[in-house]
Amino acid sequence: MRYKIVYMGTPHYAREILATLIEAEDMEVRLVITQPDRPVGRKKVLTPPPVKVLAGEHGIEVLQPNRLSDEGIVEAIRVENPDFIIVAAFGQLLPKSVLEIAPCINLHASLLPKYRGASPVQQSLLNGDKITGVTSMLMEEGLDTGPMLEKIEFEIPKEMRLHALMQQLTDDASILTLSTIRNFNRITPEPQNETDASLCKKIRKSDGEVDFTDAEPLYNKYRAFEGWPGIFAGNGTKFDDLSLVESDVSHHPFELLGFKEESIIVGCSRGAVRIGTIQPASKKAVPARAYCIGRGIKVGDSIL
Repeated sequence: MRYKIVYMGTPHYAREILATLIEAEDMEVRLVITQPDRPVGRKKVLTPPPVKVLAGEHGIEVLQPNRLSDEGIVEAIRVENPDFIIVAAFGQLLPKSVLEIAPCINLHASLLPKYRGASPVQQSLLNGDKITGVTSMLMEEGLDTGPMLEKIEFEIPKEMRLHALMQQLTDDASILTLSTIRNFNRITPEPQNETDASLCKKIRKSDGEVDFTDAEPLYNKYRAFEGWPGIFAGNGTKFDDLSLVESDVSHHPFELLGFKEESIIVGCSRGAVRIGTIQPASKKAVPARAYCIGRGIKVGDSIL
């Protein structure tokens, strides 16, 4: 049997799951729906979503509605008569008219009902979670509220950052997608326990500001905000290549405690971190030791 699939997704996470479906001999992706092309970067170059690029390489029809309620979209899905509608980081809620066409299965990068919403992977790192995972769920009209089908758990190494964790969960979601489709008729959907539910919001640039009050949450922000928005002080100074030194001893925030090769040790109100590179606002990143020496910053001084 070949399963007829309508696929909805947008970023790299969704692209990799789509690639798995395309490569599987028992899957037939008939239609792909993704977000419209968006301006990217400082030059605002109109860029197609990764899912669109992959679908185009395989000659699969792509639709890019602003909303699924746009004229002709629901009918285009219905015409394909899919066995399943598979959804991964699509960026829109599905209306009832779509949910009624076929079982709609979402691949969500958390262990639901924890971290419903837009930034589950970042949230697991921000909270210093030891375990996360991916959940396949039957979609309903709410945001990530539908019955759960299957899960894959993953133990997060203490040093793991966003990109590596995202890749791990992407690989696991790809495996889970095939498993859930193939075993769908043997799976008993499990309702989510609303008392355990939590919601995570879309990340904003301002979330990356740090004040060096507590080393452990500071380090977790560094892990969660890899790439964007990064972490930075209120004056725009950016910090990179961090590690947690200790998490209990009290210091003055931003206090230079010492040098370690090209890095520096910096105190927080609670704990301390090692910083490898520092980038002053509107300037290039430099090794943290060179940054301090160039400004005459000595042990006991503030690095800002």
